[in-house]
Amino acid sequence: MSIFIGGAWPYANGSLHLGHIASLLPGDILARYYRAKGENVLYVSGSDCNGTPIAIRAKQEGVTAKEIANKYHEEFQRCFRDLGFTYDCYTRTDSEHHHETVQKVFLRLLEEGYIYKKTVEQAYCETCTQFLPDRYVEGICPYCHEAARGDQCDACSAILDPLDLLEKKCKLCGSTPSVEETEHFYFALHTFQEQIKKVVEIAKEKGTWRDNAIQLTERYVKEGLQDRAVSRDLPIGVSIPVKGYEDKKIYVWIEAVAGYYSASKHWAEETGKDDQEFWNSDAQTYYVHGKDNIPFHSVIWPAVLLGIGEEAIPRHIVSNEYLTVEKRKLSTSKNWAVWVPDILERYDPDSIRYFLTVNAPENRDTDFSWREFIYSHNSELLGAYGNFVNRTLKFIEKYYDGTVPKGTINIELKDKVEGLYKNVGEAIEQTKFKVALETIFDAVRFANKYFDEKQPWKQREDDPVSCEETIYNCVYLIANFANLLEPFLPFSSERVRSTLSIIKRNWEPQNTLPSRIDSVQPLFERIDVKQIEHEVGKLYGAVK
Repeated sequence: MSIFIGGAWPYANGSLHLGHIASLLPGDILARYYRAKGENVLYVSGSDCNGTPIAIRAKQEGVTAKEIANKYHEEFQRCFRDLGFTYDCYTRTDSEHHHETVQKVFLRLLEEGYIYKKTVEQAYCETCTQFLPDRYVEGICPYCHEAARGDQCDACSAILDPLDLLEKKCKLCGSTPSVEETEHFYFALHTFQEQIKKVVEIAKEKGTWRDNAIQLTERYVKEGLQDRAVSRDLPIGVSIPVKGYEDKKIYVWIEAVAGYYSASKHWAEETGKDDQEFWNSDAQTYYVHGKDNIPFHSVIWPAVLLGIGEEAIPRHIVSNEYLTVEKRKLSTSKNWAVWVPDILERYDPDSIRYFLTVNAPENRDTDFSWREFIYSHNSELLGAYGNFVNRTLKFIEKYYDGTVPKGTINIELKDKVEGLYKNVGEAIEQTKFKVALETIFDAVRFANKYFDEKQPWKQREDDPVSCEETIYNCVYLIANFANLLEPFLPFSSERVRSTLSIIKRNWEPQNTLPSRIDSVQPLFERIDVKQIEHEVGKLYGAVK
């Protein structure tokens, strides 16, 4: 089976925060799981280096957009690597291969009659002497009356045009823009109305899209899909490949989502492999992002793929809700955020991955609090999982001189482990990552209870053979916990594998156990609860 996983492309205009990771982490869990199953996986993403936010940031700082993009692209790569993300291709939208692929997509849509020219009115800033693309205009949403950008309202998810906004202001200088005529290319989205309607009906029937994606897309379809501008007067981006229009750029509606396609083609060129299997109707496709990106993936991207004749329309949409911080809405402008480079300096990446999975905003907004983060590490990772691993392996080190005693796998435990692979695997495939991880940790708690009830410290004196059986079965559980947890907690899983000298990585029970263990080290360290007050104080102290 061919599995394509696309992670949303963060704008390279500022550091990643935990809200980004909360929405993107499911992609890596899926990729690791399907690779363990032996499936053919292509997992791609990249940095959006063409976006309007980058141009705005560059102008504000008096540097080039390229300098801003380079800085944050490199930082993103480090953060994803340090968090254990296993992209097969992580690229950038200002690369030559991306520009060429997007231009081919544009020309194909133009040839097929899905793109046309139209004279329209657009916001123009007299002070900056330039047309203002969508995100260059800010104001009030005409529907919910909350602050909004010129392309979309985050509060009510309405898709907007800058001219729709009330109290319009230029993002660059704050002046009120005028309205001027200009010519642009438009994507005939209305022609895909019935096909998109069918796509969302199938997703609803099969439960393969998150509820928020289904509800929003049903709303867009009910309102009637509107043609969208696919060119803009932007300073950076992919040039329109049509004579006389080279100064205009292909707009984000097509350019950003086509990044999945360009990354796939780039991967194929780099590896010498054929990527077409990931774009036919048999491919299982997963698109992983936050709910603010739903229309791009549930409407625009399927329409583009249909327009260029590709069959792999989004099968699964994993669109998480938002992550708040200490019960307040995350705000990058006010510096109310937990920044990824910062948290990675002091905390175990598996602790971050664990918390953002068990506390994932899968169906509703959830909160990151330093108290819950530190207590979850100490009670679950250290107190439950780490404790079971450490007490078992230290027992072997102390009483068996590092030699794993011989034994027979208990039939009840064997059935339990086999059931875990089935149930956890099904939950992952259904994108129920929280359920999957909680299922494993229920088994970890069962394992600790098993150890306590068997009392090997007493068995060693009273019934040495039973003691050997107990410890052998505990090692069996540890080996399988490490295997089952690998998609979620790759770093600690690797440490356990190393200690147990386990090489096999398939998604199936580990029945062959090591004869010896080496260099037993604590799997996790306790975090001092005094850190809670320190981190919260630091967060409030940094607010702008």
